[in-house]
Amino acid sequence: MKNKNLKYAFVAFLSMNLGVAVAQSTTSSSEPEFGVKGGVNLSNLYQSDADDENVLVGFNAGLYAKLPISDNIAFQPELLYTTKGSEVEYNNAIASGKAKIRLDYIELPLLFKFNITENFNIQAGGYASYLVNSKVKNDVDGGTSFDFEDNIDTDDLERFDAGLAAGIGVDFNPISVGLRYNYGLTTIGKERTILGQTYTFPDAKNSSLNLYVSYKL
Repeated sequence: MKNKNLKYAFVAFLSMNLGVAVAQSTTSSSEPEFGVKGGVNLSNLYQSDADDENVLVGFNAGLYAKLPISDNIAFQPELLYTTKGSEVEYNNAIASGKAKIRLDYIELPLLFKFNITENFNIQAGGYASYLVNSKVKNDVDGGTSFDFEDNIDTDDLERFDAGLAAGIGVDFNPISVGLRYNYGLTTIGKERTILGQTYTFPDAKNSSLNLYVSYKL
């Protein structure tokens, strides 16, 4: 299933329920909330369509704050360390194996959280992130001298990334679980000119599906 379909499903879900979230009163606490969170990332790099064919498994971990605006609406900034990237399998006449590119970011999601009920919520907003580490790893089937793992100079990539974010969550005070989709809008590669030809490498953007657990402090 294409990840873009999941994005469209989120948009449709938000459209159907946003009016209900604004109009419906709940017994949600009006006090600010602070906590820690972490989980698993299923990430990919995409060009035109985001798909699930080259998923890289990673993680996210950090802090969050929930700042109530009304009984059922809150602003939720977060500060996370998160891994993104892609894994590609190849099989040709020379070799077969897997190549992975991993990108580590300090990420700042800025979300609005709408409580449909006291325990169920939807989230929508965006994120900005800063690249702190990057590496590429190649594993050839059977193990050969072509196996390697090297750091990529982050100056060769765009340091800043930004995109849209949407998700759903369930609260079991003091623990919450949720699922969020991040859709990158910034190309991770830089534009270069070689022999009069201009190109961008890697000409791709980030995409990730995040499963998380948070704990209210």
